[in-house]
This record gives sequence, C-alpha cells and structure tokens, in this order.
Amino acid sequence: MRYEVRISGEGGQGVILAGIILAEAAIRDGRNVVQTQVYGPESRGGATKAEVIISDEEIDYPKAGRIDLLLALTQEACDKYSGDLKDRGAMIVDSSQVTALPPGGFTLFALPIIETAKEKLGKGVVANIVALGTIAALSSAVSREAIEKAVLARVPTGTEELNLMALAAGFELAGASSQ
Repeated sequence: MRYEVRISGEGGQGVILAGIILAEAAIRDGRNVVQTQVYGPESRGGATKAEVIISDEEIDYPKAGRIDLLLALTQEACDKYSGDLKDRGAMIVDSSQVTALPPGGFTLFALPIIETAKEKLGKGVVANIVALGTIAALSSAVSREAIEKAVLARVPTGTEELNLMALAAGFELAGASSQ
C-alpha cells in the first residue's frame, strides 16, 4: 500500500517540520518513507509544502503524484497544491483560512486548526502539531503512539508538554468532525 500525504501552508507555519515528524512516525511504525519539501524564496509568507510517501513496499518513485490526503492551512496553498488530490482522497483545511474549495470527489474536513492552537493552547506556533493530530486521526498514515514519539523527538526541549497537548487537540478536532 502506498499512501501520499501533502502538508501545505505558508512559510513560518512549521509545514516542513510537520512533514519531517510525520515521516519519522511512519518509520517508527516500520514503514518505508520518502519525505520531500518545497518552499519559495521567502522565509515567511510564501506557499510551502511537505510531502510524505508512506509504503509497505519499496518506494521506487520518490515524487508524490496522486495525493491521498492534503492538508491546507492557507487559501494560497489549497489553490496551488490541490490539483493532484485523488478523487476519493481526503482534504483537511483550516476552516478560517480556506473558504474557496476546488471541485473534486474528495472527503472534506474543514477544521479550526489555527484557532485551536491560538485559543485552546495559547500559541499559534503549534498549529502544525494540531494539524498532525488531525492527519493521524483521520487517516491510516501513522499510529498515535508513533506520532507522539516522533513529536517528542523533534520539538524543542521545554516544549514537549505543549506539543503533546497540541497533538491531542488535533485528535479531538478530528474526532469531533467525524461524528
């Protein structure tokens, strides 16, 4: 099974780190993984994406082309990176930032990811970790145990508790949306 995830947003939102953490979680689950990233020349503000290909088989082609799950934290990222989302794929968008959706036969989850990070956790910078919780909860990409361990391995020392709370908030958001 090959599963392709694209995490997108703008520079400064931690999109690249989220992709790295997701890839590390998949490795912890014993899967084969390729992780790539694309960002504009701007250090903040430009459209950014991280792609993670997860497979039980050897990965012979490292480019994502038929996306199973797209996460978009901004309208620009949604517009720019949604073109190759599979018809039966899943799209997770930040409900306050992405209002114009592309046509397609995908399953949509519009969730207040950034708002949850700011209001529930008091720190907008953990929106990427909230987003990872939604990805893990709404897909079969990685196990909860693996994503928790990967988050702990990658976040700055002293922020572990906050980031685990952000991850749990993402799982809660996803649980509320699927009921």
